[in-house]
Amino acid sequence: NTGVVGRPKGDTAIINEYKLRMLNSPKSAKVLEAIYDAALDNEHKNQAAAWKLIVDRIVPVSAFEASKQGGSTPSISINISGLQSPSVGLDEPIEMVEDVTDVEIKDYHDQS
Repeated sequence: NTGVVGRPKGDTAIINEYKLRMLNSPKSAKVLEAIYDAALDNEHKNQAAAWKLIVDRIVPVSAFEASKQGGSTPSISINISGLQSPSVGLDEPIEMVEDVTDVEIKDYHDQS
């Protein structure tokens, strides 16, 4: 079907009927509760999938689309403050060893 754009005729009605059946089902609340339980359970094997399902429905996509249209790219900025120059506290000074004598030298190019 060249030149045909969109869904085939009748699909919209079928999809709307399916949505209505899902929303009216007494089991829909149980399904949502199971998804939330999985998302909050750190030991659940499908926790990441539950997060994705929830975030895909909750986070407004329009916020990301607006920044795209403005020419900027969405970004995350992390600022860490309060860190001074790192220091290591030692009870004793470190002894510098310049001559190592207890090693066995092996030629890695030797195939034997």
